[in-house]
Amino acid sequence: MMSKIRVFFFLISMMISPVAFSQVLSVTISGMVRNKADKTTMPYVNVVLKNEKDASFVSGTITHNDGRFSIENIKPGNYLIEVSFMGFKSKTQPLFIGSITAFLDIPALELEEEATALAEITVTAKTSDISNKLDKKTYSLADNISQSGGSVLQSMQNLPGVTIQDGKVQLRGNEKITVLIDGKQTALTGFGSQAGLDHIPASAIDKIEIINNPSSKYDANGNAGIINIIMKKNKQNGFNGKVGLTTGLGALWERKENLPTIRPQYNFTPKINSSLSLNYRKEKVNIFLQADNLYTETLNKNEFVTRTYDDGTIINSQLKRNRNTNFLNTKAGVDWNINDQNTLTVSGMYGSEKIIDRGDQPFFNSDVSQRLRLWQFLEDELKTTAMATATYQHRFKEAGHLLNIGFNYTFHREDEKYFYDNYLPLSTGTDAFKLLSDEQVYDFNIDYIKPLKYGRIETGIKLRNRSIPTNMNFIPGANSVLDTDAGGWATYKELIPALYGNYAFENEKWEAELGLRVEYVKIQYNVNPNHSTYKSDGYNYTQPFPNLRLAYKLNDNNKLSVFYNRRVDRPNEVDIRIFPKYDDAEIIKVGNPALRPQFTNSIELGYKRNWNNGYLYTALYHRFADGTITRISSIVPGSTLVYAIFQNAGKSYNTGLEAIWNQKISEVYSFNINGNIYRNQINAFTVENLYPQPNIFSAAQQSAISGNLKLNNVFHFSKGWTAQLTALYLAPDIMPQGKISSRYSIDAGLKKSVQKGKGEIFFNATDLLNTMVTKKQIQGLGFRYTSNDYYEIQVIRLGYSYKF
Repeated sequence: MMSKIRVFFFLISMMISPVAFSQVLSVTISGMVRNKADKTTMPYVNVVLKNEKDASFVSGTITHNDGRFSIENIKPGNYLIEVSFMGFKSKTQPLFIGSITAFLDIPALELEEEATALAEITVTAKTSDISNKLDKKTYSLADNISQSGGSVLQSMQNLPGVTIQDGKVQLRGNEKITVLIDGKQTALTGFGSQAGLDHIPASAIDKIEIINNPSSKYDANGNAGIINIIMKKNKQNGFNGKVGLTTGLGALWERKENLPTIRPQYNFTPKINSSLSLNYRKEKVNIFLQADNLYTETLNKNEFVTRTYDDGTIINSQLKRNRNTNFLNTKAGVDWNINDQNTLTVSGMYGSEKIIDRGDQPFFNSDVSQRLRLWQFLEDELKTTAMATATYQHRFKEAGHLLNIGFNYTFHREDEKYFYDNYLPLSTGTDAFKLLSDEQVYDFNIDYIKPLKYGRIETGIKLRNRSIPTNMNFIPGANSVLDTDAGGWATYKELIPALYGNYAFENEKWEAELGLRVEYVKIQYNVNPNHSTYKSDGYNYTQPFPNLRLAYKLNDNNKLSVFYNRRVDRPNEVDIRIFPKYDDAEIIKVGNPALRPQFTNSIELGYKRNWNNGYLYTALYHRFADGTITRISSIVPGSTLVYAIFQNAGKSYNTGLEAIWNQKISEVYSFNINGNIYRNQINAFTVENLYPQPNIFSAAQQSAISGNLKLNNVFHFSKGWTAQLTALYLAPDIMPQGKISSRYSIDAGLKKSVQKGKGEIFFNATDLLNTMVTKKQIQGLGFRYTSNDYYEIQVIRLGYSYKF
């Protein structure tokens, strides 16, 4: 073990993935030229953009018949704009182009037949070569060689500011995030949650945006921020495409021997990811198709637990879960450029996720000399998602002046069957479940964007109508621990109309962005009237969600920003679902219809310094949540079963410091270091759990300082070779009722461009030292337990792709 640690810290000293902050690298400027005397527009006027420093030519155009002009691909900076026409006096004036918007519409330029030339005004400030708002970071998955060929969740674990815990993404130590696909919430990843990320093929994804401080144009859900997954879509002329195939193996050896009498755990698990991308573009029509299939066998869980009860009883157990997953995802659509001002896009997405889990959980006495019980299960799940989207865009004559109208329909079906065999010394029983849930979501939005000389205004409305009827059929077996009416039906209904407005301003020193979103939310959860514990429930509110960003450019290479926003985390439907479900043989999960939203206020101070081929970004942040949603584990008198139920636990705090250092040393070598240290605190609280019978749970205040460190090296060698070596360290952290220990891993990848750049081959390996073990300590009501989870993390992959 000590040798592994030495190797780890040696590699840490020389490691680190390129990171690109969200930024506007090029701007389109537009405007109009007219006659000052009679205000008529002037066609065929020469418009020239020059460098402010030396008056060198940058770009130019002439006005159209309506007197308007547009110049594209201009870098942010200070310029001179010059307009001239025969018989009129040329006019030159300074023009500052900022970096907070991709479009800039300047006030009308007027020419006089008889006038003196305007004196040239010199402006001394200059924007940075790497300029951004510090609110969003963008990562290309093509650059993440060491995690290529897996799922989106696996690809994200090396991204700065992101950690993965219990299959969920955390931003700065907080899992309350909203996941978008192409800017929209979908059932593939959950509405307000992050379901399914471990099964979406990374091969379908172009890039990922991490938005820590969302503006008002985004839904208010997700206090930790937003992850926007942007899928691949080609728009090249003619017919073209890309095919790819990746294969891999995991669970390369048995990390810890099974307890006696258990079925074998998976080893040498296969991974197969195939992908196809097709595109045809001609004149006004663009047709696209993206299809990906990811098949995996995985040792999804292999947790060894020692549970100690207050009466001194000690139980040892192992929960092993062998998982087979097949995820098919297809997206196809048509872009129709009706004319220069109008575009219509119609697209559809289909996803099918098949999961089969086969698991074992034996229970032994304290010295593992006697098996007290064996629990085995089969979970068969089929999740089907279909989505239809229609988007219309009207482009006004000014560049960037847009009206967008969109409609999105999503259907998502959960068809799940569960069988749990309970082997006791004198009897055997089987609990059987059949769950069917059909989710339908209708989204309608109108967004309007108007560029200004020093910024832009954005406003819009959105309406969502969502319903989820769920039916659970429960057939209890002998000695079942669940009540006989654990099945039944329930229907979740959600109505959310919202209105937002956002104003952005920028000059040579200051940037400001101020927005307000107002949401009305109505939630109704109707349950089977015969349910023994829960009754129909719901809530509604009308709440404002403001956001503010104020930035000051200290000089050419230094920028300081301050953020504030207010956000909400509404309970997901599964959080309030009344049907109990086995988490393991003695842990029962059940929802809570009385659960209410948690509201969070966040402030952040960000600083960025640029220099040649590098930058340093730091952020100091603080979040305060009221009505914190967390799962509480407790037992009831006379039983050893643990009931895990979501509750509003009161107030919690998250304060931290994040830093990213990115540097290109040479054409061969670049690195990135990302560190995040934070303090989590959950105040003392007392709640009443109603299921299966009323019981009071109290917890003292918990707090801990935690963090993570990620290091990445990227090497660009000759003849198309690229290598990546990454290291990740996660410090100890607190959870509700417990703690999780530190863990670390090292990944590596190698990629080569072949066939004159049309082909690409890669090889990678994750967790090289086999060190990623999740260790927890939990203190519940009437019990405590420690666990070590030796689930599969070490995987090797080989892949090939070809563009045509």
